[in-house]
Amino acid sequence: MRRLVLFRHAKAEPHGAQDHDHDRVLTAEGREAARGMGAWLEAEGIVPDLVVCSTSARTRQTWQEAKKAFDPVPEAIFEDMIYDASPDMLLEIVRSADGDVQTLMIVGHNPGMESLTGMLAESAEPEVAERFERKFPTAAIAVLDFEDTPWAAIEEKQAWLFAFETPKHLGLKDE
Repeated sequence: MRRLVLFRHAKAEPHGAQDHDHDRVLTAEGREAARGMGAWLEAEGIVPDLVVCSTSARTRQTWQEAKKAFDPVPEAIFEDMIYDASPDMLLEIVRSADGDVQTLMIVGHNPGMESLTGMLAESAEPEVAERFERKFPTAAIAVLDFEDTPWAAIEEKQAWLFAFETPKHLGLKDE
């Protein structure tokens, strides 16, 4: 089984707080939520073999906080293309993953994270599907499982939406 974890960056300072959107950093609340979401992943046994993270300040900081939950810390690479990527571009990043990677995490942005989740998810438990249908807030995580499909062969509507978790649902302050 292959597992794809889509992690939207945590709450960042408002637009206009930096000269460039790419440079926006996390709020204190966002850092706390990112740490909490990392702890949730670790507690659930969802440990990425590889993390592909956007190069924006807020996604880097989200991973910086979340990775504190893991020992050892998973390998991470930083990819410019994730910033403002379309779901098709994100899917190409997924398809390019090495075959040895069983659990791949992408730390990125909306609307890409939400759109890719909707594009790939064929089914889910009703409670998981209902939580996902509401919205994909900051620091939310979608966990998609693929049955014996190589990354290069991933297609639309092939995944089971195993989990969709939000800071609010876990009692963390974000959203």
